[in-house]
Amino acid sequence: MTRKTFSLALAIILLSSCKIRYSTSSGGNLNENIKTFSIEQFTNQATLGPSTIGLTFTEKLRELFQSQTKLELVSTNGDLSYEGTISNYTIQPIALQGDQTAAQNRLTISIKVIFVNQIEVKDNFEKTFSRFADYNSTQDISSVQDGLIEDIFDQLTQDIYDKTLGDW
Repeated sequence: MTRKTFSLALAIILLSSCKIRYSTSSGGNLNENIKTFSIEQFTNQATLGPSTIGLTFTEKLRELFQSQTKLELVSTNGDLSYEGTISNYTIQPIALQGDQTAAQNRLTISIKVIFVNQIEVKDNFEKTFSRFADYNSTQDISSVQDGLIEDIFDQLTQDIYDKTLGDW
């Protein structure tokens, strides 16, 4: 076999074994048949937290997917579908001082996500994602809550994105 024939045969073998996939803007790979996504309204099942926390999280997740992918947002039954609940919103002391008062508190938020991939069903899952942010106990939670929630939601939405589209 000549060198030219060998190179051609090798190229054909390599190309025929490749799957066509396209990349999201952040580096993840998607099956070419995935065109849409839907994110149902996340509900708040936690006993604490602002009443609008489910809507806030839903919108933040939608914004991330719209900015990081070329997928079309549809109201229901997307090729990729996300739904879930805010399952936990807790505030706990974390750093006790000598007089048994807390120097810092921790806000923890957990989100239960049900992910359905209509094209690659092996990727479907139900999982709880959890993140936290600490703040000084001299601060009133109502004065720092919005900023803490935004920081936590930035982390949670990225975790969900990475789990479903980032090949992490």
